[in-house]
Amino acid sequence: MKKIVASVLLLVIVLGSAWFSRPSRDDSTLIQEAFAPVFDDTVQPLRALPPLPALPPERVLLGERLFTDTRLSADYSVACVSCHRFDLGGADGRRVSLGINGAEGPINAPTVFNSSLNFVQFWDGRAANLQEQAAGPIHNALEMGSSWAQVLERLAADDSMRRDFAAAYPDGLTAANVADAIASFEQSLLTVDAPFDRFLRGDRQAIGELEIDGYHRFRDFGCISCHQGALVGGNMFQKFGVLGDYFAGRPVSQADLGRYNVTGREEDRHVFKVPSLRNVALTAPYFHDGSASSLETAVAVMGRYQLGRDLLPDDVTAIVAFLNSLTGQIPERASEQ
Repeated sequence: MKKIVASVLLLVIVLGSAWFSRPSRDDSTLIQEAFAPVFDDTVQPLRALPPLPALPPERVLLGERLFTDTRLSADYSVACVSCHRFDLGGADGRRVSLGINGAEGPINAPTVFNSSLNFVQFWDGRAANLQEQAAGPIHNALEMGSSWAQVLERLAADDSMRRDFAAAYPDGLTAANVADAIASFEQSLLTVDAPFDRFLRGDRQAIGELEIDGYHRFRDFGCISCHQGALVGGNMFQKFGVLGDYFAGRPVSQADLGRYNVTGREEDRHVFKVPSLRNVALTAPYFHDGSASSLETAVAVMGRYQLGRDLLPDDVTAIVAFLNSLTGQIPERASEQ
């Protein structure tokens, strides 16, 4: 027992010094090799994504069909995939998304990839899970502008859709089951096997020195206080502008109010769900308002307003290299597997 306690104390001392001093490449390697049995997901503030969950295949396939089905929108012009494109990291590449009749929405579309691991859905956290989230765009006048009654009537007119719902759900085609099928498909969209995940699992050659240095800076500067866990975010709310007023000198929209729109509490003004940084290199522009066109700009803005420091160019370069190592495998469509 004394040996175990001594080993734990040594580990705390070594890792504690690494936290505050940003270790060199050699120091990092030494730490990892000396404590290889425990230098894994249980020690790191970041964790590798979990493997794909076991999901009912008939519901995943049905959800994929619905995800690309424009009948969910009032004018047959918009589907879920319109704002969550696979070739753009699960987002749409726009500052704000476009809905029916070309209407501009108020906010930047978050990625659908890995969204099942978020602790809540939407920037303001108004949906508790993916099933609740699915109903939001359908009823939003600027997005799909539809209703469950309209959606169900259209789908019920499709013999194959009725048949597939009857096979997938005991009670067949219902609003709850439409939402559940879409959520089932979205749960399959994990971007596993990112280079940094392989590094966490012990492949020390999975990322290079610059990426490791970027991770050290990301950790030591304090980014990791909000961006941690398997999603590197997505598990807490935080104010945008902890150490500086991001909204000063600019018009403030309703979307800028964030969580305040849900709770009405003053302390929730400008508070948002911390976004996941998984695949962030693919999902420009950034922030809820889409104001940062590049990852370099986004990192610099975060440094200024969340950390209260102006990051040096080499800081930004290294952190961006680390963030690129969070890009995982883009999921295959269920119908293509």
